Amino acid sequence: MQVKLAELFMATSSRERLIQAALTLFLSQGVSQTTTRQIADLAGVNEVTLFRNFGNKYGLLQAVIQAAPTFRDLGEGLMQQTWATNDRRQALKKYASECLSALEQAPAFVRSLIGEADQYPAENRQALGQRIAEASHYVARYLAQTMPVSAVSSKRLSGFLGALLVGYVVIESSSDEHHLWDNREDFLDDLVSLLWESMTKVNDATITATTTTTANGVRDLPAPVVHAILQAAKAVDSQDYAIAYVLFGAGLEPAEIADLQQSHHLSAKTQHTLHVGDRQVAINQWILGKRYGSYTSNPLTKWLKSRKDQYPSLFIQTADEAAPLSLTIDAVQQKWSVWVQGLPLAQASQPSQAKQTWCVEMLTRGMAVDNLSILSGFTTEELAPYVQRAREKAALEQARQLDQKQS
Repeated sequence: MQVKLAELFMATSSRERLIQAALTLFLSQGVSQTTTRQIADLAGVNEVTLFRNFGNKYGLLQAVIQAAPTFRDLGEGLMQQTWATNDRRQALKKYASECLSALEQAPAFVRSLIGEADQYPAENRQALGQRIAEASHYVARYLAQTMPVSAVSSKRLSGFLGALLVGYVVIESSSDEHHLWDNREDFLDDLVSLLWESMTKVNDATITATTTTTANGVRDLPAPVVHAILQAAKAVDSQDYAIAYVLFGAGLEPAEIADLQQSHHLSAKTQHTLHVGDRQVAINQWILGKRYGSYTSNPLTKWLKSRKDQYPSLFIQTADEAAPLSLTIDAVQQKWSVWVQGLPLAQASQPSQAKQTWCVEMLTRGMAVDNLSILSGFTTEELAPYVQRAREKAALEQARQLDQKQS
């Protein structure tokens, strides 16, 4: 995004050199800290030439705004990448990350445009508004052509996306220790989750319909509900977040959660595993399209690092006694009830649905039935309904993708 100095002298006129010099300085140090003398010196002309062409610094700023590139090329390039992948949620995250990278290259300029805009002449503000609208148009076009059909218009979603990305850059470049998010990756994950849930048209009716028992008895949960449960657990404390993470990331039953010991957990650079009874289960970093940490840093490892006691159980419950007590099955059920409070499925749902959801997800992602039998503890016959449910979901998703390509 930032103009290289060598490019300044490739311009064929002093006007073009002034615009490129101004863009370079505005990007690196902001508008208010840039003087007309600095711009003229960098462009290799005198200030009289600048004033003759642009009147003043704000006239030059208007020319810079009008000449600056938008997100058009970025959007069109990433659109092709999106069609080449089946993971549209990751494509959306990549797009948001690329847009954010473009903004992060010029934090001083972004702060200047926002913090000093009330000092600009009306024509500057109008030019800035036009470029924002143009950039938003390309973002909206990208969302409309590559993402699920949404109850919220792609134009409005693009506006939200732009506002949140600009806000992130302003906050990160102007403050410390704000504790609004852990890091850039955490911000992008939450941003994509927010947009994704808006774009997947999840409402009370669709959630209820999706979570009712299917003809084959499987009661898996839709992705937005799963992520909402995980966020609700995170809001309680680190142990609740770890329990929810294990339920959905490893497909365990409440009884298996209650029996886990700290010695059953193995976390290494390239694996994250639990010993459950006589089998081993890998804990997924990705749960229904969203990543929850890494092998060595995730909700479970963070919970264990926060432990001050030497009690052997992986999960504990508060008690009056000096030594903590092991978590019970009833306690897992009570925690689940707190997490789903306010969701349409609150009265009918059970923590055992986490395992059903996990089984369907593993099959949808391509796991062989025999391998899932080893990990889940179910026989291949018991998994037959899950295979059918995974096929149903895959068929629905393919139909949606074909419809979007047609439109």
